Amino acid sequence: MALTLGPLLLDAGIDPAQALVIRHAFAQETAESGLTGLHADSTHAEIFEYTRRQSADTRRFPAIPPQLWVVFIKEGGDQARLWSVVENRGEISNTGIIRTFDIAESAHMEDLRNRLAIGWRSPRTWRMNATTAASYPVVGIADAEPIPFPGFDRLVLSHVQLQAVMREHRYGSWRTALSSVFGIYLITDTRDGGHYVGKADGEESIRQRWRAYATNGHGGNVELRTLDPSSFRFSLLRVFDPSTPTRDIGIAESHFKDALDSRRHGLNRN
Repeated sequence: MALTLGPLLLDAGIDPAQALVIRHAFAQETAESGLTGLHADSTHAEIFEYTRRQSADTRRFPAIPPQLWVVFIKEGGDQARLWSVVENRGEISNTGIIRTFDIAESAHMEDLRNRLAIGWRSPRTWRMNATTAASYPVVGIADAEPIPFPGFDRLVLSHVQLQAVMREHRYGSWRTALSSVFGIYLITDTRDGGHYVGKADGEESIRQRWRAYATNGHGGNVELRTLDPSSFRFSLLRVFDPSTPTRDIGIAESHFKDALDSRRHGLNRN
């Protein structure tokens, strides 16, 4: 059975019964519409502005649109590529010709932006309820654009971000970098500021150690087993070449535990 848009919406936490699907086309709007059209070189900001301004004619746009709008850009005659999902926070003006909405980009389907292409069965229809679009076929999901590694001293990740780094193709260079070093890392519980200082040495690189946290949230550490990893923030305190003696890495770990007082007032037990 071919993949359709519906399962991707549900997987992203979008209820098709509570969402609108829009397909923008590159075309010049008529002067009477009060809208500015889009073209192939329209910027992200211009598409955003175009999306928030809709016709006041309720035959063209719903009188009470839903909270989430899944927005595509026309591609060829019978396809559309995902631009973004926006949250409708309500109408802020109505001139009788144009209604302007307060919208904000949502994290829904963020990893599929500009990657997901679907077949569009109704070329003359530019918006529809997501329950209708849910049956539209997925014709392709392009590889994600690689994200450059920011550097060891700039790395700060939530648990959700850590899971993405360990799983997604676009973070390939990050995994390579983390595989190349041992080191001392810091886990901060953002609910109360509690610190856990850990190390990766011997046969275990930073990538290997952090992969365990991405998998189960606690990495086998007794101190972390009872805590919710969704509030964890991961960063690096110091990195070492793999040839560094484990004794030196252990000394550095002990220093940071003392410096951050993570034994007495943090999450380290020893």
